[in-house]
Amino acid sequence: MAARKAWTQDEAKLNSGMKFCAVIVAAGSGQRAGPGGPKQWRTLHGKPIARWSLEALLAAGAGEVVVVTAQADQDQARAAFSGLAGWSLATGGATRDESVVSGLNALRASDDAVVLVHDAARPLVESSHVESLLAALEDADGALPALPVTDTLKELSAESGGVTTADRSRYWRAQTPQAFRLGALKAAYAAWPSGQAPTDDAAVMEKAGGRIVLTAGDSRLIKLTYPEDFAMAELMAGGARAIRVGQGFDAHRFGPGQSVWLCGVEIPHSRGLVGHSDADAGLHALTDALLGAIGEGDIGDHFPPTDPQWRGVASSVFLLHAVDLITARGGRLVNVDVTLICERPKIKPHREAMRQRLAELLGLPRDRVSVKATTTEAMGFTGREEGLAAQAIAAVEAPI
Repeated sequence: MAARKAWTQDEAKLNSGMKFCAVIVAAGSGQRAGPGGPKQWRTLHGKPIARWSLEALLAAGAGEVVVVTAQADQDQARAAFSGLAGWSLATGGATRDESVVSGLNALRASDDAVVLVHDAARPLVESSHVESLLAALEDADGALPALPVTDTLKELSAESGGVTTADRSRYWRAQTPQAFRLGALKAAYAAWPSGQAPTDDAAVMEKAGGRIVLTAGDSRLIKLTYPEDFAMAELMAGGARAIRVGQGFDAHRFGPGQSVWLCGVEIPHSRGLVGHSDADAGLHALTDALLGAIGEGDIGDHFPPTDPQWRGVASSVFLLHAVDLITARGGRLVNVDVTLICERPKIKPHREAMRQRLAELLGLPRDRVSVKATTTEAMGFTGREEGLAAQAIAAVEAPI
């Protein structure tokens, strides 16, 4: 009994002065969003997507927020939410409705508390959206933001294949967050028919006989579903943006060895390249190009050759550091182009492997990664096969 009494006191303290509690659903795999892992843990304007919603709801007055994630993602979630207070994690289910129920059951708020259920894939929620929902819920069982349908709607008959035009004035595009009383929403989910999957929480409340009202939707509450949605969200989140271009150059002399590293690929050769790291001139030039695009100096500023910890290290470490700096600034890579300058080894047999490796390191489609090779017609140090050189150029889209 003592433990139960202490828990009840915690609940009373939690509910004191609390405007609302919230569940953020972040348990999906985001398979339609393209490569890059679950969309809720990717970055938007340099910040994890799920963190946008958590910060916004806490700032709007949430006394308690439960974030529902896949079990395998919980360490990633803790890292994404580092430094924030007032949140906890719950484990999601196989479907969205199972994840919502898990989040609702994890809340410690009382049944008459207002709960907002929000999809992490809609990161640009603001306090004004929350205030409208709280006001609308005063005389309704549920409230949600919605936008009118502006496109003409066509209905395709499964039987005849014919098309008819629907009256679009009757239809609205539902968004999140959606607001309810916690106890009523839990009861509505408990009464939902098994084997059916609701598309949103308002549908569950409707099925239970609840009255739902609409608040003004917002085009900024875009749901990140397909790859092209992320570019649109970056524009909305970051304001004015520009293409910034950087260039890099590097050279290394030949020395003892049986292979060379170029653009992340090891190539058999009669000699090796001399350098403090693995001497990958292609990655060094490209790293300097990325750093140059955002005005962050060069490799030597970040990884001094006098520091023994970088001796023999893979140059991909340098490249990924530059990519992280771009991401932290809300930027994204557009394309890269590397030119290798040498007589030998011959680059063409390895060029596609290099492109593939760079695409993997940079998170770019291969058609936005170029690797070329040229010679100096036997002139200069590369022509005399004393060493090789590389130059690179990179385009980065970043906030102005």
